[in-house]
Amino acid sequence: MHILIGMRNRICDAYSNFDSSLARNWQSPISIGIRKENNLNIRFAGTRIIVMEKLNSTLTAVKNLRSNVRLCFEHLADGTDGEGVEESRNKFVNDFQERFAAINSQLREVEQLINGLPVPPTPYSLGNTAYLAQETSQDRQALYPQLVNSYKWMDKVHDHSFLAFNNLNQNTLRRSYNYCSQKRQRLPFSSFNNDPDHIDKLLSEINTPPHTSYRIFRPFGTNAVTIVTISNVMKAAIVFKGVLIEWVTVKGFDEPLEHDDLWAESRYEVFRKVQDHAHSAMLHFFSPTLPDLAVKSYITWLNSHVKLFLEPCKRCGKFVVNGLPPTWRDLRTLEPFHEDCRNC
Repeated sequence: MHILIGMRNRICDAYSNFDSSLARNWQSPISIGIRKENNLNIRFAGTRIIVMEKLNSTLTAVKNLRSNVRLCFEHLADGTDGEGVEESRNKFVNDFQERFAAINSQLREVEQLINGLPVPPTPYSLGNTAYLAQETSQDRQALYPQLVNSYKWMDKVHDHSFLAFNNLNQNTLRRSYNYCSQKRQRLPFSSFNNDPDHIDKLLSEINTPPHTSYRIFRPFGTNAVTIVTISNVMKAAIVFKGVLIEWVTVKGFDEPLEHDDLWAESRYEVFRKVQDHAHSAMLHFFSPTLPDLAVKSYITWLNSHVKLFLEPCKRCGKFVVNGLPPTWRDLRTLEPFHEDCRNC
């Protein structure tokens, strides 16, 4: 009985040892396939890294070779120094031989590296960049920045063309490029084409103070010239082109101002300064779309000089600074200021 029990225990131990060894050594086909694939990926990655390292070293060697060749040609272009002809010539030849020997050694190194590169099974797909290799000049190799600038320029041209097209379509004067009307249309009212008596009507509509008078004459055809006399202070000649103010001349009350001396300046410095300010105000009130309002506003500003020598400066409170009264009138409030005080 004891013998049977011992044999049974020995058989059980043998089976347990066999199962454990089988579990250690046996693997499923799926696990074997996964391991093989991982090994192939590892080998492929390692091979790729090696190929990239060789390619990088080859490109570095080519770059060094091109640099040395360029330096050699620059050395040849520079020539000798000219001092000590024989010594300089020998030194030049020796330097050239050293550079040439270095180029030969680098060339052999590049050939060895190129021969050591593995041949790819299929050609690399470079896309459209493959066509860049066909250009040999330096001006045509930097294509990408030029293409980007050209694209931006064409995009701007397209936008400006679109805006110009819309503006031309909105233009009412379409006789030359859109259609030809058989009936002649009346010219629209503008700042240049108007009734010659329009200036007379416009000045009569202005609330003229009692100290201001107007005298209108037309020495240039239909365009009017208005002489504005402001009390006993000054005179101003306003030259119109249509309804737009083209020129203003300011002189003292005792100075002559007729159509034959419209461009002559005053002999007084104070009125020359007022004339400069009058030109600034003329540009400020300029409005081709509302010419009547521009003329009325300008005449109102000009009439504010009636107390040119009687009002002190609103900034400093003085009547005279640097020998001049406050010649500037604010364009909105019409308050007097000296030229140095208006920007303070």
